[in-house]
Amino acid sequence: METGSGQDTEVAGDEPVWTGLPPGLLRMRRLLLVVWLGLLAVALGLLLGLLCGPVWAAFALLPLALAGWGWVVLGRNWRSWRYAERADDLLISRGVLWREETVVPYGRMQLVEVTSGPVERHFGLASVQLHTAAAATDATIPGLDPAEAERLRDRLTELGEARSAGL
Repeated sequence: METGSGQDTEVAGDEPVWTGLPPGLLRMRRLLLVVWLGLLAVALGLLLGLLCGPVWAAFALLPLALAGWGWVVLGRNWRSWRYAERADDLLISRGVLWREETVVPYGRMQLVEVTSGPVERHFGLASVQLHTAAAATDATIPGLDPAEAERLRDRLTELGEARSAGL
């Protein structure tokens, strides 16, 4: 069942409880898309209009068409991201055309980081980066609320320490 807040949960027998990403990540990505492609359309329109004539300035509509397509693709991509905390591992699922599901055992985690760049901080978002011994299994959960990112970091660190203590 999906709710408007981006939270996606499924409970059926042994199925994990999935959590979707907050809508702030989608808003941030769509705003960046519109700003950059909007600026490109204006610059292209002015440049082509001045150098080649007003007919050529119509090519400035191409970045706007790309923005419309990107708007839809970003929404589908955002809906595809979800994560689930299970008893022994963390699941991260993503992808529209090619679904990818990463399983990170708590005992294999070496480092859990919370990062937030300037744009993410402006939108009140943070990412959780998981590092394991095998570089191929490093995983990221982008666009979380900072409080949720810190809670997840603390929980994963605690579970990782408890699971690795028995090795």
